[in-house]
Amino acid sequence: MISSNDLKPGQTIAVDNDIYVVLDTSQNKTARSAMVVKAKVRNLRTGSNVELSWGGGEKVQPAEIEKREMQYLYDTEDSLVFMDNETYDQIEIPKDRLTWERQFMKPEDIVNITSYEGEILGVQLPDKVTLQVVEAEPAVKGDTATSALKNAVLETGLQVKVPLFINQDEMIVINTSDGKYSGRAK
Repeated sequence: MISSNDLKPGQTIAVDNDIYVVLDTSQNKTARSAMVVKAKVRNLRTGSNVELSWGGGEKVQPAEIEKREMQYLYDTEDSLVFMDNETYDQIEIPKDRLTWERQFMKPEDIVNITSYEGEILGVQLPDKVTLQVVEAEPAVKGDTATSALKNAVLETGLQVKVPLFINQDEMIVINTSDGKYSGRAK
């Protein structure tokens, strides 16, 4: 068990049969009242963010999240298929549980699949991914006085704003936390 005072961002905990990852914590202690520990957390099953609170020193159950490196193989009608490269086991994850993640994955990519006590929770993306621009608006001459952006479509279908100097068929780096352009690929 973990003391509520020791919770840190990135830790996974189990509360009331749900699994959460801690995003942020705060402690509040006044002269008249006991310490209250509040944590902003994300439910790993539903993806929703909530705030939980405990008294100072209360015990919280840690959750051991397993991560397995797997290769994204292909899509079926309603799910994505992944394969463990060591055991060749294949698993399917429903598309509706991976709406955000699908925008950053292409077949043959290696990703981390997270699970808790055998239950598949989802895909853990790297911080940044490199994708190819398949469609980019032409730059307008004389529109370079400010840091102007234009629309681009990437090979996964993701639409992003990119600087005017980015052209079709270029490889660019995308931040997976917010889906924004991060730079050119080296």
